[in-house]
Amino acid sequence: MIFTATAVPGVFVVEPESREDERGLFARAFCAREFAERGLDARVAQCSVSFNPRMATLRGLHYQAAPHAEAKLVRCTRGEIFDVALDLRPDSPAFQRHVALTLSADDRRALYIPPGCAHGFETLADDCEVLYQISEFHVPEAARGVRWDDPAFAIPWPLAPAVISERDRSYPDFEGQP
Repeated sequence: MIFTATAVPGVFVVEPESREDERGLFARAFCAREFAERGLDARVAQCSVSFNPRMATLRGLHYQAAPHAEAKLVRCTRGEIFDVALDLRPDSPAFQRHVALTLSADDRRALYIPPGCAHGFETLADDCEVLYQISEFHVPEAARGVRWDDPAFAIPWPLAPAVISERDRSYPDFEGQP
């Protein structure tokens, strides 16, 4: 696997190294040892899937508060998404900055998002599916979010959202602390 650091400390693009022959390809999508060698949380407490039938569906930006903060490995398994990791760690040099990239079923890349960062995405095609490997169990009382269009973050979403939950639409302006 190829791990590429981003401008936000601890956020990595993870690419499988494919081996191809007449049968097609084979690639390792996850290896706990390779994650641990880079100091990344390799625990998987749960895996989740979201299916999004409509292009321009926006989900996020979500995270869990400490002590339930979670690392996520996010992969698009069908379609294409604009994926975002937002640094909400007050002591980080990248506090309030984000990393955004396109993930697709065709490129097989994933985005590793460490604890303390929020995550969200927008679908760039109909019928998108996203797979999440998550280091902590979901704790509803620890669920938090920040608004997708908060001017404090200036995230350049590629499409005007056509589908977004009321919860995601109505988070208040960010005030410096999650």
